[in-house]
Amino acid sequence: MTGLGWALAGGRRGDRGSGAGQDGHSGAGRTEGRGRTPSRGRAQRGPLRPMGAPRSLVFWCLLSVVLTQRVKVRNEVTGYVGDEATLQCLFPTTSSDVKVSQVTWMKEMGGKKQNVAVYLPDHKPNFPLDNSGRIRFLNVSLQDATLIIQPLRMGDEGTYICEFATYPHGNEDGVTTLSILARPTNTAESRKVVAGNAMIPVAVCTSANGKPPARITWIATLPGNFNASEVANGDGTVTVTSQFNMVPTAVADQEQITCVISQRTLTEPENIPVTLSVLYPPQVTIEGYDDNWYVSRNEAVLRCVAKGNPKPTHYSWSTPSGPLPPTVQVQGDRLLVQSVDVAVNTTFICQVTNSVGTTRVEQIILVRAQPNMDGAGSTGGIIGGIIAAIVAVAVVATGVLIFRQQQKNRTEQDNDDLDAPPAYKPPPPQKKIEDPELDLPRYHELPTLEDKEPATMGPSLEDEYLDQINPIYDALSFASGEGVPEQGFIMSRALYV
Repeated sequence: MTGLGWALAGGRRGDRGSGAGQDGHSGAGRTEGRGRTPSRGRAQRGPLRPMGAPRSLVFWCLLSVVLTQRVKVRNEVTGYVGDEATLQCLFPTTSSDVKVSQVTWMKEMGGKKQNVAVYLPDHKPNFPLDNSGRIRFLNVSLQDATLIIQPLRMGDEGTYICEFATYPHGNEDGVTTLSILARPTNTAESRKVVAGNAMIPVAVCTSANGKPPARITWIATLPGNFNASEVANGDGTVTVTSQFNMVPTAVADQEQITCVISQRTLTEPENIPVTLSVLYPPQVTIEGYDDNWYVSRNEAVLRCVAKGNPKPTHYSWSTPSGPLPPTVQVQGDRLLVQSVDVAVNTTFICQVTNSVGTTRVEQIILVRAQPNMDGAGSTGGIIGGIIAAIVAVAVVATGVLIFRQQQKNRTEQDNDDLDAPPAYKPPPPQKKIEDPELDLPRYHELPTLEDKEPATMGPSLEDEYLDQINPIYDALSFASGEGVPEQGFIMSRALYV
């Protein structure tokens, strides 16, 4: 059993060994300390004896060691608040001479021992410390006194003693420490702060009612620092609070930081994102003036663009002189000029308000007599340049794609040529015609039409015409006759000069 992590501990209370069975139920006399020395069976402590000590002393010392290994418990048991804890306690007896008369669980409280559970064979199990049903024996037995506590409370943490009243060896016990862990409740939130110049807490992260205490850190890209504090609760748990501090600005509004909580009961750190909320007055700009407001221009518009936290709720338009020109209409954050005239040649003021403050901006309007063509020309040039650049990029991209496609096709064709047999096949050699009977005349020996034998039929008109217009025709061709293989039109080696 020692290989399974059992703690082998034991003790005996010899003077109370027989009295344990006489108590009958609660074992009330057992809370005055742990008497480990029995009335017999263990030598009293004293000076070392020489080597010639009596054999009986050695025998009783060995017997005491054996007896201390009877009660088997675990040194430490860890549980979580709300869960179940099992306090193992076994007393295996191998001899029929050892009799167990009572089992008692005690808890050390304030330097004293208080009975938690008691079992006598002639009585029902008794639970003096808590009889609500949270505490019970796993098996009602004199050899197995395993105790179950459910649900666990922080007050259950402490040192527990499992004791067996035996005969004839007296009381033997084992000690177990119960450690209670509590899973914390983790939260994080931002604090609404007003933009300013002082460093203040902008977010808070809390790990409440945990044991052991949690460790809190922050992940942020914004400049700042954090601190932490602990508060011990009455039930033994600890609440840890951490604040993230920085100088609040409008830029930090809606930015996100992360609270990281690490604790023994957590399998991995818990990350809680927090979105900052910084209150600031409206930030305002006026859009719509293009420096080309001219007389009789229609539908000229100014727009007051504002952002803030909280969202702006009120817009107002005015001029330094007071009322707006009659041709101007106010539409919330928009100022509409139906027809531009000289009266619009002024300064318009937009004023925006939220719960934090009010901001105003001005826009000077210059009314021209004629449209500003330079501006239009420059604007058209810019637009044309942009279009030309887009077209050029498109052309270059198309060329690159075509070039790559050609390279790909060429590469594929080369690979096919390497894999296929040669495309070129030389022609078969021609058989040379050698006929000794065929003796073609040379240039000066070429026969003419007059030297030929007359045909059975007279020459045709076509032959006479060809002979007249081109005498060389007869020299370059002749009709195939008998004895000469039919070769069609045969060119001579002679040249016509």
